[in-house]
This record gives sequence, structure tokens and C-alpha cells, in this order.
Amino acid sequence: MTLLQALLIALFGYLSSNYSPWCFGQLGGWYTMGRPLVSGLIIGVILGDVRTGILMGAAVQTLYIGLVTPGLSMPADLNFAAYMGIPLAMVAGASTEYALSLSVPLSFLGVSLVYVVASVNVYWVRKQEQWIEQGKIKKATNAPVYASISQFAARFVPIFLACYFGQDFIISVVQAIPAWLGDTFVIFGKMLPAVGFAMLLRFVLGKNAELVYFFVGFIMIAVLKMPIVAATLIACFLAYLDIRYTAKKTNEVEVEVDE
Repeated sequence: MTLLQALLIALFGYLSSNYSPWCFGQLGGWYTMGRPLVSGLIIGVILGDVRTGILMGAAVQTLYIGLVTPGLSMPADLNFAAYMGIPLAMVAGASTEYALSLSVPLSFLGVSLVYVVASVNVYWVRKQEQWIEQGKIKKATNAPVYASISQFAARFVPIFLACYFGQDFIISVVQAIPAWLGDTFVIFGKMLPAVGFAMLLRFVLGKNAELVYFFVGFIMIAVLKMPIVAATLIACFLAYLDIRYTAKKTNEVEVEVDE
């Protein structure tokens, strides 16, 4: 990996991090470029291997597909998982399972830095309140810019150092891993996406009856080998019927209450 490539990956890693204000806030950053699938595309373009980048991004995305981060509650950090795990796995010539194995501990490291940055930026919140009381509106307006310095230091710097200086270390580690341990990583790597889907189902399924839709979809794809387009059309039709039935039932209840 060249110096320019490491700098570009670190820059996009910062722009797509949580609380980065430069890409339309969290909409363009955290919720778009911060998704591993999009991150994999960006990293693939930078490293010149778009296909591998997207495949690894999709693998990491399945692991965190059910991740919800309300407020400052963040069980895992997608930013480090994607912008450190994917490029390091790519330059090492490793498989997607290795990318998943790298992403998990890196995501926990990212969570630690999120809380460190949040604690540091409390200082700027207090300074902004003081400047407002003193009538220094221009300084108070620039407070978020000052606060982004700590965010830049906690994102750009670690990602750049890991990508530029850590690639040789990762390559040597991957090459030194014995076959039996490598097979273990592959097995666990293939199991991790199931964890992501389990998290997603936990949040999506409100009632046990909704499991019927899940099993119907599984049968259509896995057993009947139905094309995705056909399965999607059937799912849209079932969703339409469900919405119509639910709306009708709700209206009947409202009428009974009014009477």
C-alpha cells in the first residue's frame, strides 16, 4: 500500500466516522460511507481491486446488519471494522473470513475511542456555553469545528498508521498462521454473518407470527431456488396485504371506540 492510498483511506475513514460533520452530517458520512458495503467499494477503488473490496465489505456488513446505535450507545464501531479491517485483509491477500476476524477486535477498539472523544469534547460544550454568555457568538459558532479536531485525531491518525505501517505486520502474521488455525478462522468467519442476521431478526420481528414470513422467504430461496426478483415481488405483495389488513383492523377498532 502506498502513502497516498493510506492517506486516502484514512481521510474517508474520518469523513465517514460518527459525528463527522463534513458529508451532510451523519447522513452522508456515518449512515452512507460508514456502511461496510460502501466502505468496501471506496477501499476497493483506492487499492485498485473493486471486486475484492465489495466482497469483503459485504461480508463485514452482514455481521453488523442488525446493529443499532441510538445516541451514544455503540456496541460496535463499523468505522474501524471497515476502514482498518478491509484494507489490511486486502493487502495481506487474505480471505473474507480473515477480514471478519480482523474487523471484530478493531470495532471494539473504535468503540473505546468514541467514548474518549465524547469525554474530551465535553470541554468544548462548556466553552461554547461560556462564549454565548460572554456574547462571543463567532467563537461559539466555531466550537463544533474545534471539537472535530479530536475526532480527526481519533480517526484519521489510527487508520493511517494501521494501513501504512501495519500492512507488513499483518502480512507476516497471516503467513505465519498454521493451517489448522487458519481453518478455524475460516469456520468462525463463516458463522459470524449468522450473528448479524440474528441481531436483525431480533429488532425486526415484533411478534412470533412474523416468523412465518421469514420461513416462507427461506423456503423460496433455499429450497425452491426461486430467483431473487420473483421472491422480492411476492414479498412486496404479502407486505401490501399485511398493511391493508392491519390498517382495516385498526380502523374498525377506532370506530368501535368512537361508538
